[in-house]
Formats: sequence, structure tokens, C-alpha cells
Amino acid sequence: MIRTVLARLYWAFSRWTLSTTPAPTRPTILIGAPHTSNWDFVLMLAIAWRLGIPVRWLGKDSLFRGWRGPLMRGLGGIPVDRKNPYGVVKDVVARIRAGEVFGLVVTPEGTRGSGTYWKSGFYRIARETGMPVTLGYVDRTTMTTGLGLTLELTGDVASDMDRVRAFYADKSGMRPELRTEPRLREESRGGSTAPLS
Repeated sequence: MIRTVLARLYWAFSRWTLSTTPAPTRPTILIGAPHTSNWDFVLMLAIAWRLGIPVRWLGKDSLFRGWRGPLMRGLGGIPVDRKNPYGVVKDVVARIRAGEVFGLVVTPEGTRGSGTYWKSGFYRIARETGMPVTLGYVDRTTMTTGLGLTLELTGDVASDMDRVRAFYADKSGMRPELRTEPRLREESRGGSTAPLS
């Protein structure tokens, strides 16, 4: 398959090292973090193609306008309307319930700039579908990238996110100054993410 060949060539000549646990064996949500550069997208595709993981990914709807639309969709993209973020969660849940099987790549920081919170869409999708969450990473300090732990979320947001934070504690991203600490707004409220209706 051409994607596999391209991925092998990429990793053969890349300055980055692919360091990963075995690829997930069932549908999962693949977290891409820290998300601090456009190059994260290239690394994500290279990881997925090398490991043979069929992926879909969420991207801002402006990426799908004009001639880029068919290309982005061909690469697995699902456009996100930032004015209606809950709509994309419902859309993805509907795809999964309809029998579509894929690894869903999500960058919960939502932007390449530093912020206060991660977006909770990945958590909502995981809880609604029963999908586990696989922690993908980029670490410039070691020049490594890949997939790490796969977690089953419990619904205890603070406890689940403590495990996520522990994993990413030593992962810098490509531009460490833009990294956002893994934390959901729901943690500060002492609640859990609301189920989808």
C-alpha cells in the first residue's frame, strides 16, 4: 500500500524517532498532544500510516474550503464548526453507531497557542461510545513521537485527567512555550462531562 511505503520512507529519513507501544487493536480516540505546530499533522499521518491505523481527524472547517476540501477529507478529515462544537461530537457518535470503524485523532488543545484548558470533546466522545483513549505525543527534547498508553475513561474527570497529566508531564511538543497543561474546564467545576442527549 502506498501509504505504508511513504510512511516507511518518512521514518527512514526523519530526524524524529517513532517510539510506540503496539498499535490499538480496536477503535480508539487518538490524542495528539502537545499540539504546538502544523508539523504535528505530518507526524500524526506518518504514525498512523506506519502502524496501519485507519484514522479520521477533526479540523477547523476553514481547512476544508475550496480545493482543499476533497484532499482533507481524503486524508480522513472531519470539519469542525467552532460555533457549534457539540455538533461534531454528535456527528462522530452517529458515525460510530452506524458501524464506521476508525481511530479518531483529536488535538484537545484546540489551537497551536498556549491556553488554559483542553477542549472536552474527546472525553465526551469516549464516554458516549465506550471507545478507549490512546495518548499520542510529540516530544522535542528527545525527538521522539508515537503512541503511548491506552486508557479506559471512568467518568471521574479529575482522576482520568490525572492519568493523562502524568503521561504528558515530560512531553514538550515542538514548541514547548505553547504547550497547554492537560486540564478540562469540568475539573474546576468539580463535575463530570455531561452525557449527550
